Amino acid sequence: MIIEHEREKLVEVVRFFALRVKHLGKTKLFKLLYFLDFEHYRDTGRSVTGLGYFAWPMGPVPVELQHELSSPQSDWAGKVSFDDITLKDGKRMLAVRASGDFDGTHFTKRELRIMNALAVEYRDSLSDDMVEATHLENLPWHNVYVVQEKKQQSIPYELALRKEEIETIISARTERDSLVSALKG
Repeated sequence: MIIEHEREKLVEVVRFFALRVKHLGKTKLFKLLYFLDFEHYRDTGRSVTGLGYFAWPMGPVPVELQHELSSPQSDWAGKVSFDDITLKDGKRMLAVRASGDFDGTHFTKRELRIMNALAVEYRDSLSDDMVEATHLENLPWHNVYVVQEKKQQSIPYELALRKEEIETIISARTERDSLVSALKG
């Protein structure tokens, strides 16, 4: 059930960005999804879309979605289309286009706030700008791809947290586990 809910949210998030940002191609979309998921995880401990991201040379890539775009599932129909187009300079791009209105009923206020902030910040950005933004030092992609040299490997969501936050979570889990053991014992 949760997987279906995340899937509905993924389709609507893509439609949201397609309606609100310019020049939305595959690369820019992947970066917006990454920023959304990792920022939301940092705040709440869970992603919005349920996607997993991998450290590829051009930045974080949700590989499962990457593979699906060549043959989108039926739930995209009437909501989002992925069209292979030729740009003025002759380069090819997978353009992401929305149909209909965004349905925000599945989203929390926090999710909508993050989505809106990203749409405003990156509205006019090109994919090259987005790639550069994901490559900044101390961000999760940089940590996995550059620091750990784990190219093409999974980017753990926990990297969205600062060291102090991780220590607080570990401490809280240890305290909880001790309390549970004491109650059982």
